[in-house]
Amino acid sequence: MTQATAPTRATGVEMTHRQILEALSGLLLGMFVAILSSTVVSNALPRIITELKGGQSAYTWVVTSTLLATTATTPIWGKLADLTSKKILVQLSLAIFVLGSVLAGLSQSTEQLIACRVLQGVGAGGLTALAQVIMATMIAPRERGRYSGYLGAVMAVGTIGGPLIGGVIVDTSWLGWRWCFYVGVPFAIAALVVLQKTLHLPVVRRQVKIDWWGATLITAAVSLLLIWVTLAGDKYDWISWQSAVMVTGAVVLGTLAIRVENRASEPMIPPRLFRNRTITLAVVASIAVGVGMFGASVFLGQYFQISRGESPTMSGLMTMPMILGLLVSSVVVGRIITRTGRWKRYLVAGSALLTAGFALMGTIRYDTPYWHLAIYMALIGLGLGMTMQNLVLAVQNTVSTHELGAASSVVAFFRSLGGAVGVSVLGAVLGHRVKDYIADGLTALGIPASGSGSGGVLPDVHTLPGPIRIVVESAYGHGAGDIFLAAAPFGLIALIAVIFIKEIPLRQHTGDAVTDTVARESAVAAGGGAAVVRTGTDR
Repeated sequence: MTQATAPTRATGVEMTHRQILEALSGLLLGMFVAILSSTVVSNALPRIITELKGGQSAYTWVVTSTLLATTATTPIWGKLADLTSKKILVQLSLAIFVLGSVLAGLSQSTEQLIACRVLQGVGAGGLTALAQVIMATMIAPRERGRYSGYLGAVMAVGTIGGPLIGGVIVDTSWLGWRWCFYVGVPFAIAALVVLQKTLHLPVVRRQVKIDWWGATLITAAVSLLLIWVTLAGDKYDWISWQSAVMVTGAVVLGTLAIRVENRASEPMIPPRLFRNRTITLAVVASIAVGVGMFGASVFLGQYFQISRGESPTMSGLMTMPMILGLLVSSVVVGRIITRTGRWKRYLVAGSALLTAGFALMGTIRYDTPYWHLAIYMALIGLGLGMTMQNLVLAVQNTVSTHELGAASSVVAFFRSLGGAVGVSVLGAVLGHRVKDYIADGLTALGIPASGSGSGGVLPDVHTLPGPIRIVVESAYGHGAGDIFLAAAPFGLIALIAVIFIKEIPLRQHTGDAVTDTVARESAVAAGGGAAVVRTGTDR
């Protein structure tokens, strides 16, 4: 049995390997629900948007709304984790997520679906932030790579199973796409029961002060920016008075948010954390990884179904190389990091693979041989498996235990922010490029090009005449290649950022690293002498 032996402080606990696995079981099941409920929709979205008569902008916002809500609420959940019971918080976030999923299944329009996806995002923000915080509370940084591998495996299984289950549900006439939102409910109920029985952590009791002004201003700034990117070039020109008003408004709101955060006693995103070079560079890399991970890969289902005419089930099967790459690299690299205590080389290698994968995917067209696609997707999966969890690990290794929630949620926040911006920007790029490619293709056939904008209804290629079908498939295939190519520079940014991160060997205990120089730079006394009360842990 592996057991922590160093003295612990604040929220650190000592647990055996078996106790950690028991405590993590419900948490991992909850994460599986969140991932499953997200990925099960991915291959169903083209069918959902078509049946609800939505267009490319609606497709984009069904994804963006969840990411935006996740982004906005992640720091709140992370701050609450530093102030109150993590167990209650993770159960609450799971309940909110389930409620949003059920309501999404009842949606009658794209507007209702987007609103329900926002509620899902609120719950996902809690699960995203709290999973990392709870792991950091129980497990020393040196051992955390091993357990992060378990988390990566669960993510991979959920990501593999989701599209396949979603495809089968959509292709089964007596079920229909609404069951994509209901399928996770039994798992969620099981997760709540398991969490109640197995998760027992120390509780830090302090006066809760949530920086609502900061959270509101940050959310408003990001939302306004995403709305502008989504609508510009479609509803109005990129250079127009509407663009000027929205961009200026986003800058003003962002400036006010920074001012409020600097003055708040309990800021959502503590500015002092950014004095730590590791955290700052990890945030830059997380934004870049988020843009690539969400912004490009979310459109894979659309590419396979529209550009290649595949069914939702087959679309799920065709993304397997990327998911298997994620599974293998997260588990194997996690164990290696636990054994050696070294992590930077894997961040560098993962970022390089991510950049190469996106660049190669930028060459795809509707008729690209599948074995080429399989190699490119595998590279992306390997890169994501090496970077996602290890960026959080690098940050957690540099802060004191009372700031684990804030620091972990900062990385998750900016990764989700990058994803939301990526989906919005790349979705807009895809819509505009497809419009131009379809117009050019129809003109070449001698057909007037009209009504094929980004806001038009997504086509069902199986109902189109042969020549027009080829034009549409080619347009969406070429557009997909363009957005992957646009994502490649973000992978390069992540690579440059992680190269400059200074590697600090992982700590072998869960308490404050009072002898660690980097940790001393980040540690700040919490709450002016606020009392800390422990509860017992299972033994």
